[in-house]
Amino acid sequence: MCKKLFSAKKLEAAAALTLVFACVVSTVSFDRRCEEVRENVLRLHVIANSDTDVDQSIKLKVRDAVLENGKEIFDGSVTAEDAAQRLAPYTSELEKTADRVLAENGADYTARIVIGDEYFNTRTYEDVTLPAGRYTAVRVILGEGEGKNWWCVMFPPMCLPAAEKQTELDAVLSEDGVKIVKSSPRYEIRFKAVEIFEKIRSYFN
Repeated sequence: MCKKLFSAKKLEAAAALTLVFACVVSTVSFDRRCEEVRENVLRLHVIANSDTDVDQSIKLKVRDAVLENGKEIFDGSVTAEDAAQRLAPYTSELEKTADRVLAENGADYTARIVIGDEYFNTRTYEDVTLPAGRYTAVRVILGEGEGKNWWCVMFPPMCLPAAEKQTELDAVLSEDGVKIVKSSPRYEIRFKAVEIFEKIRSYFN
């Protein structure tokens, strides 16, 4: 009897380990497929000083002014690959634009623009889901940058009013990549698994 119970427990443990291993392999495989999305998407974030109504309202005014002032660069032509090189000459001018709006609205803080790789959790914009991980991003940080942010996909230009043409994701992603961003995180549990995996990986990078 004891031998039977011991054997049953060994089988259960083996089955559990097999399941865990299969989940890990599936997550790593899915994460590698997500890398195509991260490499080809350029994100734009305007981050408010705080979550007060005033700071959130100012954030939107800064967003509008920066997009208007930078029409020539917010036209959908700047990619994730060349973002730093092409945007660097304009950051000082755009920061001045943001600071002017902040001063006009009585804010006692300034803005800074940072271009580089940043970690982001899984986010959904309309019918597009961007998996968690490190993306090239243009971040307009207002003051302490501790409030909710307005975000957009700068390339392909999915939501930029100044974009000359609305390039579709299909044009820069493979069929597999398109399937990933069109998946719903409500039904695709691997998005959450990848988020946990990427948080751990980002912590050690």
